[in-house]
Amino acid sequence: MEDPKSELKIPTMAQMAAEGKEPELLFWVGCAGSFDERAQKITRDICKILQHVGISYAVLGTEESCTGDPAKRAGNEFLFQMQAMTNIEVLNAYAVKKIVTGCPHCFNTIKNEYPGLGGSYEVIHHTQLIQQLIDEGKLKAEGGESFKGKKITFHDPCYLGRANNVYEAPRAALEMLDAELVEMKRCKSNGLCCGAGGAQMFKEPEKGNKEINAERIEDAINANAQIVASACPFCMTMLSDGVKLKEKEQAIQVLDVAELTVRANGL
Repeated sequence: MEDPKSELKIPTMAQMAAEGKEPELLFWVGCAGSFDERAQKITRDICKILQHVGISYAVLGTEESCTGDPAKRAGNEFLFQMQAMTNIEVLNAYAVKKIVTGCPHCFNTIKNEYPGLGGSYEVIHHTQLIQQLIDEGKLKAEGGESFKGKKITFHDPCYLGRANNVYEAPRAALEMLDAELVEMKRCKSNGLCCGAGGAQMFKEPEKGNKEINAERIEDAINANAQIVASACPFCMTMLSDGVKLKEKEQAIQVLDVAELTVRANGL
């Protein structure tokens, strides 16, 4: 039986509006966070963090639809604008001001593409929120799993790092774990794509000598990392597949920054 403490009560914007309440922030779940089984675990952990620190939040539920990022990156600007305008209408109807996302693709699109279409919001990625909560002393690595002596490396998602210059927030969140933070040779602005960005997630790779995610996991192996920390559901899929390709499931774990935070805090 589940611990009642871990029971998640996640309100929708519609429910809160019906009660005349306005949440502090909207959690934008995203397609992967909603439908991908692995990413759903990360979604739950982000909710656990929000609940633990007492932030009033809500989700759109069935009113949320794809941000349009894959359509735009695949070259279908018309479909992107249709998807974006639908979301902006919903967000503006609820007078949403602040949004946290679990996906760098959603983060980048809502933050940088939506203002030009009439949707201006304060948008933060979940690693930035975690860093803020650590800085405020609301999250401490206590009462949970210890990562002491473990080597953790962080894989920079392209749409978080190079596209938006968010490099330090995820690393600050990992520094709290008392683990040894090791960097891969290709990191930060020189990071290597997992191979799924730009809508590549939804098509077969072109013919070549090696899968990009296998190459990326080789970087993690060379850094002697036992845990590869991710902050993107696309990266999570690609890195996990890379670990399988290299038959390193026993040696390397791929975990999201939110999952590591939840484990360290015993949530």
